Amino acid sequence: MFEQAVLTVYGIVWGPILLALLLGTGIYLTLGLKGMTIRKIPYAFRQLLKGRKGSGEGEVTPFNALMTSLSSTVGTGNIAGVATAISLGGPGALFWMWLTALVGMATKYAEAVLAVNYRETDERGKKVGGPMYYIKNGLGDNWKFLGILFAIFGSIAGFGLANTVQSHEVSKVLAQNYSIPTHYSGIVMAVLVGMVLLGGIKRIGAVAGKLVPLMTIVYVISTVFILASYYEAIPSAIALIMDSAFNGMAATGGFAGAAMIAGLRAGVARGIFSNESGLGSAPIAHAAAETNSPVRQGTIAMLGTFIDTIIICTMTGLILVASGAWNGDLVGANMTRSVFTSTLPFGDTIFTLSLVLFAFTTMLGWSYYGERCAEFLFGPKVITPYRILWVVGIYVGTQMQGGIVWKLADILNGMMAFPNLIAVLFLSPVVFKLTREYFAEEENMIPPAPVPASDK
Repeated sequence: MFEQAVLTVYGIVWGPILLALLLGTGIYLTLGLKGMTIRKIPYAFRQLLKGRKGSGEGEVTPFNALMTSLSSTVGTGNIAGVATAISLGGPGALFWMWLTALVGMATKYAEAVLAVNYRETDERGKKVGGPMYYIKNGLGDNWKFLGILFAIFGSIAGFGLANTVQSHEVSKVLAQNYSIPTHYSGIVMAVLVGMVLLGGIKRIGAVAGKLVPLMTIVYVISTVFILASYYEAIPSAIALIMDSAFNGMAATGGFAGAAMIAGLRAGVARGIFSNESGLGSAPIAHAAAETNSPVRQGTIAMLGTFIDTIIICTMTGLILVASGAWNGDLVGANMTRSVFTSTLPFGDTIFTLSLVLFAFTTMLGWSYYGERCAEFLFGPKVITPYRILWVVGIYVGTQMQGGIVWKLADILNGMMAFPNLIAVLFLSPVVFKLTREYFAEEENMIPPAPVPASDK
């Protein structure tokens, strides 16, 4: 009964309206920014490298703000989520993940610009921001209810998509591969996360700034070696992805039109689950950045979607399709694991380590998001109780059933997206104006005159 109710709500939330709103907002912003988010990717990486040092008020460096954001997005969605999308929608789901990411970069950029532009200083003297603040400060009191709705959904959503889902996937893999009881893995994960949370955003940012680059490099290099083993199958894998995206080839079968829709829905849902563009979560981290420029931080923020989906999810999807694992009997994380173990020396260990680190950092990043949402609703007094509930939720996730956990996570994703996307659309003129002014100033800057050799 409960499972059927969840599936019904899932079908409503992730129906045509939300899919159109997510993709439509990204397309509208991409066009309104004249493709800036794609053209300025090299510029964004340069700003990221400069962002190891802050240049304004804030709690963490611009680099660590992105790493905190990435810590929440680079999770089991990159490993199990991609496999789940391909299982439900066929190889074509990967194409829709790409499309969602390309236009989602503009959404992520706009969210971060607004978050920094409308951020506040809380009672503790710390910079805080996110959709609830740019709704309140940008749209005014008549729209404050949208900010409250977002904060309610955000404070709860983390327990689904970044708490229980992450711990569930890790405990399942550890139990199946190493016979570690889920009770033990749940306790260890809860204790480790709790130790980091005690230090707040500064400690989360510091941990993410070290772990996220390391685990991303290790995972990508591993998938490159796997693809090298299947190099002859790569062209046909890409062709299959493109063909099934439009002609339909869902693993679950069905007529072509239904299969194509299944691929689109699975690709968009899993893509959003992975890179979180449009959810309004990442700007909460970027609002804490030590920066005096909303646009500069926005360009750094959009790299989160690029790195998460265009790079990491693509590598996962390609090894699944090129190896043929997508059409087997395994699902979720175990589908990806089978490719690692059958191709790489110590592949099982590399895969398990990647999964554990991805999930661990996601639990850290999202704890901050949920905490800020709860603070918006109840003030700083809620922070300690929220952290306790978060740690308990990690253990609870190890004892839950996977199918329902994923569906609940998708529902909560969608509930967050509605108020955030409405706000982003209404405030898009602010984003366009700030962007034009920033890059006009950049282009009009006169470089310093070269110093004569005799004066050096």
